[in-house]
Amino acid sequence: MPPYELADRLVIGVASSALFDLEESDAVFREQGEEAYRAYQEENLDNTLRPGVAFAFVQRLLSLNDLGDPGDPLVEVIILSRNDPDTGLRVMRSIQAHDLPITRAVFMQGRSPHPFMTAFNMSLFLSANGDDVREAVAAGLPAGHVLGSPHADDPVDRDLRIAFDFDGVLAGDASEQVYQTGGLEEFRAHEARNAATPHDPGPLRDFLASVNRIQRREEQRRRDDPDYRIRVHVSIVTARSAPTHERAVTSLKKWGVTVNDAFFLGGIEKGAVMKVLNPHIFFDDQVTHLERTSRTTPSVHVPFGKINETAP
Repeated sequence: MPPYELADRLVIGVASSALFDLEESDAVFREQGEEAYRAYQEENLDNTLRPGVAFAFVQRLLSLNDLGDPGDPLVEVIILSRNDPDTGLRVMRSIQAHDLPITRAVFMQGRSPHPFMTAFNMSLFLSANGDDVREAVAAGLPAGHVLGSPHADDPVDRDLRIAFDFDGVLAGDASEQVYQTGGLEEFRAHEARNAATPHDPGPLRDFLASVNRIQRREEQRRRDDPDYRIRVHVSIVTARSAPTHERAVTSLKKWGVTVNDAFFLGGIEKGAVMKVLNPHIFFDDQVTHLERTSRTTPSVHVPFGKINETAP
């Protein structure tokens, strides 16, 4: 039997702490230790874990496999967990109870699993463990720390809405460094001088490219079936405004990636936009932005770039 290839799929790694609400379990571990934690998980083996911050995002991402051929999914989600296989059994049973088509998992007893991202061709790793995420990003891997509460479930709504900040997420942080050291006017002048020069890609550019491949499948489905309704919607929500917006648009075009919507807010608070946009997940590199968005929106801190080197 030939090996199962991952090269042409959108592959993400999800820690059990991002997929499920493990607050109760974690409290047992912190307050009573590993043996009590093991006993607790054994006693609650068939007590299904509640959805966590990334649950709706993962669920809807996996639902897009109906665009591919049976047995040849477009999306693969793999559990990357600090649990050992024994204590991870509850996670796998909860996955089954929630009817999530996730069959592959890596359990690393007390150790961060992010070094295996490249082995599985992952373009994203989500975890509620901030230290694991920082280690992954420091190693040049695309990872994010989930914040906030789960997205409210709406069984009628089949859409998947993904929102990204631009600098330090889709793009590198070179321009953000100009802003931090030279201020707003120097930033604007720098971006105007370099409007035709694309940014270096940031940590999640390749993840967006993988999402775009699925969007192209959707466009093909709509051409074949005019009644098909597009489900994936991608937005950028950035503090940039004119004239600095031009370089962002140029970069996306030169990278060969696309977004459906763009919000160039010029410093307007992002949380108000998120309430209306209602994405299933939002990625940003700055904790100060996420403190507000995470009140209403499942949010992800991507601790990339200079601004995060001394951030808590």
